[in-house]
Amino acid sequence: MLKTTILIVEDSKFLRVASGRVLAKAGYDILNAADGEEALRSAYENLPDLILLDMLLPKLGGQQVLHALKSNPETAHIPVIVLSSLSQLNEAEGGQTQRGRRPLHTLRSHDWTWILSGRLL
Repeated sequence: MLKTTILIVEDSKFLRVASGRVLAKAGYDILNAADGEEALRSAYENLPDLILLDMLLPKLGGQQVLHALKSNPETAHIPVIVLSSLSQLNEAEGGQTQRGRRPLHTLRSHDWTWILSGRLL
């Protein structure tokens, strides 16, 4: 039986490594990307089962990565959980709130680690 593969796209090395360890311990195969360009390369080459995507990334931002993934028939089916804190999203939007608009599933980085490791399920 194949393990579920999760691509973690996070520019913070600490969050990427810590989250990867928790999820690997829970039985997932983990791929990592530290920026948007690396995320797209890994997604196209490996076709993970799930992508955890930080929105504020170097080289290519999370919104551009998400658009590229969903525009490509090879990766459009892959579920993406968008990761970012509300304050980061507000900064990216010039301080404007996101009333009524939430990108896919938005979780704070530490929340999804608990959910996927089975602690909240």
